[in-house]
Amino acid sequence: MTAALPCCHHRSHRPRPLTDSPAHPPSRPLPRRGLERLDLLLLAIEALDLHGSEAMLWSCEQLGLSEAFPDRVALWKSRCRNPLRRASRRGELSTQEQQGLVMLVCNLAQRLYPMLRQLLSSSEPEQINRQRWELFNGRYRELIQERMNDKRGAIRLLIDGSEAESLRRQVVQTLLFCAGPGGLQRLEASLMDGSR
Repeated sequence: MTAALPCCHHRSHRPRPLTDSPAHPPSRPLPRRGLERLDLLLLAIEALDLHGSEAMLWSCEQLGLSEAFPDRVALWKSRCRNPLRRASRRGELSTQEQQGLVMLVCNLAQRLYPMLRQLLSSSEPEQINRQRWELFNGRYRELIQERMNDKRGAIRLLIDGSEAESLRRQVVQTLLFCAGPGGLQRLEASLMDGSR
């Protein structure tokens, strides 16, 4: 057995369609905390999958999100609404962008479900599980340091604070939480709750 985090071969398998959809468009914009968490979830997906950026663009096409995110630049601009980024952009996400990013997280979390289960499994050999977490933590930390403003307290906690490991585990748990039926509604509700 190896501890490597396998990458998904996105063009060889079509993603299973989401089995649910939002009952209605979000009635209000995400609170700041929700916006930050949404982008950090997408960053975790990139850490889990070496081809995560490509998978996001391909999934946008498969989910019919090309109007909101026609290309890599448009997707990047939307994610830069996160005030924790080094190159953050002022303003709120449009309804279309907000709903699209939530759908994207849930769709990709569903694709990565086996990997997420492995990371959080208590039945895996301890050494293998520890090595998997070390790989994920290393990639996630590198992406955070590259793209986020490390002068922000929330980012410092994720990089090397005393609670960093616990916080990164919560990110993975959230991805597992929003995979599968009902995931869209669960994630939307969680992101709207700015206290969480």
